[in-house]
Amino acid sequence: MPLKRKAQKASIDISSIVKRDFSYLARNPDSDNRPLWIDPDKGYIILERFHPLADLATDFLVTIAEPQSRPAFLHEYKITSHSLYAAVSVGLNGEDIINTLDKFLKTELPQTIRDFIRSCTKSFGKVKLVLKDNKYFVESGDADVLQTLLKDNIIGPLRVNGSGEDITTTRAPALGVLVIPGTKNAAGVQQADLPQTADKESGQIEAVLDDYDKDDEKEAVHAFEIPDSAVETVQKRCLDLSYPILEEYDFRYDNVNPDLDIDLRPNIQIRSYQEKSLSKMFGNGRAKSGIIVLPCGAGKTLVGITAACTIRKGVIVLCTSSVSAVQWRNEFLKWSNINPGDITTFTSDSKERFSGRTGVIVTTYSMVTNSRERAHGSKKMMDFLSGREWGLMLLDEVHVVPANMFRRVVSSIKTHSKLGLTATLLREDDKIDHLNFLIGPKLYEANWMELSQQGHIAKVQCAEVWCSMPTVFYEQYLQVSSRMKRTLAAINPSKFQACQFLINYHEARGDKIIVFSDELYSLKLYAYKLKRYLIYGGTSQEERLRVLDHFRHSPKVNTLFLSKIGDTSLDLPEATCLIQISSQFGSRRQEAQRLGRILRAKRRNDEGFNAFFYSLVSKDTSEMHFASKRQAFLIDQGYAFKVITKLHGIEKTPDLAFCTAVEQRELLQGTLVDNETAVDDDCEADDLWGGDGKKSNGSGTKGKVKRVAGYLDQLSGVQDMAYIERDTSANKGLKRKKGEKNEFFKKVDRENKRRKNT
Repeated sequence: MPLKRKAQKASIDISSIVKRDFSYLARNPDSDNRPLWIDPDKGYIILERFHPLADLATDFLVTIAEPQSRPAFLHEYKITSHSLYAAVSVGLNGEDIINTLDKFLKTELPQTIRDFIRSCTKSFGKVKLVLKDNKYFVESGDADVLQTLLKDNIIGPLRVNGSGEDITTTRAPALGVLVIPGTKNAAGVQQADLPQTADKESGQIEAVLDDYDKDDEKEAVHAFEIPDSAVETVQKRCLDLSYPILEEYDFRYDNVNPDLDIDLRPNIQIRSYQEKSLSKMFGNGRAKSGIIVLPCGAGKTLVGITAACTIRKGVIVLCTSSVSAVQWRNEFLKWSNINPGDITTFTSDSKERFSGRTGVIVTTYSMVTNSRERAHGSKKMMDFLSGREWGLMLLDEVHVVPANMFRRVVSSIKTHSKLGLTATLLREDDKIDHLNFLIGPKLYEANWMELSQQGHIAKVQCAEVWCSMPTVFYEQYLQVSSRMKRTLAAINPSKFQACQFLINYHEARGDKIIVFSDELYSLKLYAYKLKRYLIYGGTSQEERLRVLDHFRHSPKVNTLFLSKIGDTSLDLPEATCLIQISSQFGSRRQEAQRLGRILRAKRRNDEGFNAFFYSLVSKDTSEMHFASKRQAFLIDQGYAFKVITKLHGIEKTPDLAFCTAVEQRELLQGTLVDNETAVDDDCEADDLWGGDGKKSNGSGTKGKVKRVAGYLDQLSGVQDMAYIERDTSANKGLKRKKGEKNEFFKKVDRENKRRKNT
């Protein structure tokens, strides 16, 4: 007789499986028509991206909150004091933020969030840092606020004693119209003839900005002077006192600094998201200091050049390398009508000033922050940079600025406004928040997936390829030092074969491939074995430029191996495939920067994905853990990583490397020999000799004799040694042919020939 099971009603505690339960919040009657949810405890806001009002809500949220995660259907934002600081910097106030949230939220805005917004915004925007006559002044429309700052035990002693007055009072200049070059409003029309203002937020936000501007025209300004060396200290202290300093530059009424003759070329029109980012900077007719975050390949350089064309004063551009400095200068000449004599570079190879009264100087962070004894030419150039006022400072890859050696740039060079540009506002330390007082608030951050769908950047398929490690490799992996572990994980034969297969596959498709490796040993091994071109720190500048030029233009050079020097500021728009064989631990920023090498919009219009990103990971090693950490930022941007455990058809690859156990053992032994200085001294002795794990050094117990089975060929004593073939780099094939003359001598020959003919 079958047993009958008595039905029982399951009792499940929802709180045990749901991390954030907000069912207790009362919903508005028309909640289905509203796109936002809110976490009352932490200030997180969830946006339904599929909602009809999602676009309006997104524009508002980007202004007042920090994007945390933006996949396809649900976006997550967080209201922070820094995001509210940025909102105030573009003209919003607390009550307008609260009222707009009330209109978009499905539930009532919690009182705790209301209080937080009011407490943050009541003091934000009241203090400004202004540069006048090469001197810094702290300004405010409220004299009581300045008195509060002067009574502070840190800021008070830093005030410069001038005529004896604590605070000077002047009238704030009136605002006028402003058109950003390259926008629809500026197309084909002279700026002075246009009655329109720059593009602003729609609806309520636009009205708020108008009111803010009108109020700003009427207010009196009170100020006190501080020394140059105290700028960073005062900015940080004001932030701690909840009076974050805004930096605004009324460049149109600056009659002291000469104007720069620069404008965008007539046929240039910037994209909508570039225009929106610049409208945040010039929203009230003045130039606000801050940071603009755009993905790699989305035109950050053009945004900076457009800002320079809008301000039209002296510009200093700071880059991470001399190669990027040359690229910036070329981009200025490409997109603007600036006189070539008005833009120069200050690097180790070039130390020229511009020809006119003002101009553009492109230099590197290291050139400006060098604390060692300078050459005469460099010292004169630094005195020139620090002895004058600059209208705009452009900081490329601004996430490097919080580093101790680079942050001196901000105070050593006097500039009215600063614009930081980056694709990844990330650091693995806690110093990224320092940018809020070193540079300014984040003015705009673009949505990567949205730009990809609109065709402004490439559509990328991301994949993580798991590569099993042969037994002989894994046994050694468990015994060696942590540094040697990284090397063995990088030269894993299975990973090498996967890399070889992917290179052959994508070269056959017509792709241009970049292979990245942080491990220099593995980088050279891969490049030499596969006979491909490579660039690393030891490659000369001339050879780098030659290899890059061939990669860009030659159909015969389709694969390039790069060390981490190629992570940033490298313009390779032709690249469509990226393979990563070694990386810098769990760095999210490096992962995003490397993806950016292939993000530039592609010429070909393939359906679906038109760029590919592969991360090769050795299974059961520390690479697995670091890979998941590295992908966190890209996943938050909406990218999905497909896991590949087997590459179909890899066994059919012609001349597949390291197929046999003998080849793999030779590779392992060769690697250990080349890296023997990094191997721990206490590693176990070879099993053949029956060692006990201690090295023979003439002390301790006597060595024991042990009978072992073996082969006659082992009597030579070299069975564990490896034959290492030192391959030559493929780069040598790109060098000038024998007998080919230098361009200088070619020019001399032409001149001599011309004289003979005359």
